[in-house]
This record gives sequence, C-alpha cells and structure tokens, in this order.
Amino acid sequence: MKSLENTNGKIDKESVLPIYYQLAKIIERDIYQGKLKPGESLPPEHEIASKYDISRMTVRRAISELISAGLVYPQKGKGTFVAKPQLDNVVFELGDFYQEIQRRGMRPGSKLLSVKIVRANEILADKLQIPIGTSCIHICMVLSADNEPLVYEKKYVVYTKKMPILEAELKDPSLSNLAAIHSEHLPILSKRVLHAAIVTEEEASVLGIPLNTPVFMVEQILYDTEKKPVGWGKSIYRGDRYKLTSYNGWSIKDI
Repeated sequence: MKSLENTNGKIDKESVLPIYYQLAKIIERDIYQGKLKPGESLPPEHEIASKYDISRMTVRRAISELISAGLVYPQKGKGTFVAKPQLDNVVFELGDFYQEIQRRGMRPGSKLLSVKIVRANEILADKLQIPIGTSCIHICMVLSADNEPLVYEKKYVVYTKKMPILEAELKDPSLSNLAAIHSEHLPILSKRVLHAAIVTEEEASVLGIPLNTPVFMVEQILYDTEKKPVGWGKSIYRGDRYKLTSYNGWSIKDI
C-alpha cells in the first residue's frame, strides 16, 4: 500500500471545485505519474480523510469517481487497488462535457429543466430492478455550448425519504453524485451503452433540431458492490454536432 504523503496535491476548501473532485484529481495524477502503480492499494479511507481533513464520505465519493473512470477497483474486504490500463477493448468516450467544450474555445453551460419525484413505470422498474410504483428522483437537464443546446439528459435514482433533495446537490446533478447521496449502497461500477436513435418530439423541442434527426443515445447504469442497479439515465447527443473517438487506456490528454 502506497501513501499519499509524498504528493504535492493540496485540497483548497475555498475553491469552487468540489472537494471530492480535487481529491480524485490528486489521486489520478499520482497514478498517471507512477507514484501509485497498477496492483497497489490506496491508503484506507480514514487515513486519506485524516491527511486532508475531510470526511470519509467525501473520500468515498472521490474513490467512486475513480472507480467509474476505470482507474481503480475495489476488492471486498481488502481495499481499493490501482487498475491496469485496458488497452485491448474498444471504448467510445465522449469525454467530460465542460472540459471538452472549453478546450474547443466555447462556453459550456447547463440548465436544470426539472426535478421531481416520480413513480417507477415498467421500464424504470426493470432498469433499476425495483417494484413498479417505487418513488424515484427524476432530473432533466440540457447541456449547451455558447448557448446552443447539445445534450439532453434524464437521470433516475430511487428516492430515500430520509435524504431530502438539497439545493447544493443540484449544482452537481451527475448520476454518480445523486446515487452516492441517495442510494443506501455506494455505486462502484458504471456501465454505458451507445445506441443509434432518432430524436423524439420532446427531445427535438429541447435540442432545437428537426423531428426524426439522427442522434446518439448513451444509456448509463450504476451498480453497487452486489451488482444491483442504483441509478439509471440516458443522454441524447446531437448527431450533427458530435463524433465518437476511441482511445484505449487510462486516459489520453491533449490529443
């Protein structure tokens, strides 16, 4: 097990960047720089929390993000370990929306369209493996570049009454964040499936494109340690404004 003591990374609690995101980036950098090597375990949650004077829940959230990115993986009863780069599988990655838009010299934006509690219909019940009628949090939002709508997102997690929806959560309404906060089980695996689709009337209206325009539909499902779904969502990407590129490995930056 390697310590993070020798890193130069610091947590800026006054930053607009979430603390979990800063921590994830510190660990990510150490992996890329070889300070944490494939097969080595991360320090225990309590040790990381103590080093940076943050909560263990924040540490868990950061590790969950790294698991979703494929940089680390959990072993029940043993800890979390650095993963080997996956170089043989073809993975289509749309990348972080905000970073990608900024890299192209445009101004990214997002607009929350609705947040509500819904009853699971047959489709949602099947996706989340829950009884029909179960209360779920439903979030709709649109992502834009220079005020042009590009992505329409819908996300669902099971609603837990003891965990009210807070305004602070809506500043980061990612599926992984919602599931980490509202699910009784921590999401540790993210599965994305790419579909070719034709835009619906609702989606066409939100994205400002003609009805029946071809789009990319990316379906995401989050799973806990017992491989039970804890979150489901879908993102509609405009086919006229997006192309898919495949890089194999942990990450390839600035290419």
